[in-house]
This record gives sequence, structure tokens and C-alpha cells, in this order.
Amino acid sequence: MNSIRGRVSPSILIALLASNFLLASCASTPPCSGSTSKNLETAIDDVKHTLTSGCEAHFDRYYDELLRVAEGDPKPENKRIFSDFLMWSSDEGLLSQRQAKDYYNRYFNVKFMSMAGDYNNCSHTCPRRDRVMIDMERELSDKERGLLRVSLDNEGYYRADELYQEIELVLEATCTACAAGN
Repeated sequence: MNSIRGRVSPSILIALLASNFLLASCASTPPCSGSTSKNLETAIDDVKHTLTSGCEAHFDRYYDELLRVAEGDPKPENKRIFSDFLMWSSDEGLLSQRQAKDYYNRYFNVKFMSMAGDYNNCSHTCPRRDRVMIDMERELSDKERGLLRVSLDNEGYYRADELYQEIELVLEATCTACAAGN
């Protein structure tokens, strides 16, 4: 044993000890896997358990997985189920009330979160109009997922699509007027 200790440098010994420490700490990290259930309510129960077991940093991934499960069995009551889940998430301190509301509205409400806020369109929105429209386009895609593919709310989705087109026209006219006024 003395002959081995004499041949192993202190830096290698430290590296071996550090790797053992890392392996031990990995074993104590909670497994952050999602649900395998195809039933939305069962999947939500699984996700709730996982989120309260130290995996809250993966909330976005779990929310996406729950949307995917709901797409497999779309129905109007899925809106309520997601609303209840988001309220629970807020009550548990995983999300603020505002964040929970934003998640819900992004997928299940016709209004656009991308256009939320009080600001002057000429000075704030027009200089970044392309970015705003890209954000709104992505949000419309999320609304298609939530309203159409998760909750079968065709009317709601088509209203959101109409609002998108109206906002695009109004923004174009507003920015044209702003440019003319300068």
C-alpha cells in the first residue's frame, strides 16, 4: 500500500475524492422525470408530486408535457384543469399569481400577452415592430395549441387569430403615422 501512495500524486488523489463526492451528491438529487400517464389528471398528480420534491426548476418542461398529454384527449374541461393546476402552482409558491395568469392567458385566452403593458407605440413598439410581431406569432401558435388542440375551443382560437390580424393592421398604420409625424 505504501508503494501505491508514493506513486499517486496529491492532485490525482484530490481529483478522485472530488469525483466520489460528486457521485454521492448525484445520488441524493431527486429524479426529475415527468409523468408517463396518458390521463391528464393522473399526469398532473404525478407532476405535482415531482414539483414538490425538488424539481421546480423544470416547471416549463412539465407544463409542456401536460399540454402534450391533453392534446391526446382534447376537451373543453381541459381549460379548467389547467387553470386549477396553475392556481395550485401559485398557492405552492412555484409561480407568482401573475406568472400563473400569464401561463393561462398565453395558451387559453384570446388576448395577447405579447402586447400587454402601457407604453407609447411610437417610441416603444414601432422601433421593434418586427420583434413584437414574431413574439405574437409564437403566442398565436401557443393559443392554437391550447385553444384548439387541448380544449377544442375553435371559436376562441379563431377570435385570437382575428385579433392577431387586427393588431398587425393597427400596428402598421400606427407606425406609419408615427414615421410621418417625425
